Amino acid sequence: MATNGYEGGLKTIEELTTNAKQIQDEVLREILSRYTGTEYLKGFLHGRTKKQLFKKNVPIVTYEDLKPYIDRIANGETSDILLAEPVTSSGTSGGLPKLMPVTAEFANKWELFRGLYESSVIK
Repeated sequence: MATNGYEGGLKTIEELTTNAKQIQDEVLREILSRYTGTEYLKGFLHGRTKKQLFKKNVPIVTYEDLKPYIDRIANGETSDILLAEPVTSSGTSGGLPKLMPVTAEFANKWELFRGLYESSVIK
């Protein structure tokens, strides 16, 4: 089957979907190690990075629950409120405009995903 030069992207998708649980656990470990010191997570995890503690203590929230933190970031506050890296831009979540803090790493990953998606859909 011809892939029109997108073999690398297809290989990445295959690798990510073959070991999804392992990859999800690794991603959560990385997130916790990077962001456990943020103001938001300190309130729930107290500096610890255990997966079970995260599952037990960190609630599922809505955008409105996070909006006060996001507003502080949008107003220029530079402390580690939600993210440990500098916010490079803010996007929207679709529908009505909502501020979404975005790091450079996330923006790069989003571009990769968008390129893979567009290559398979716009043909």
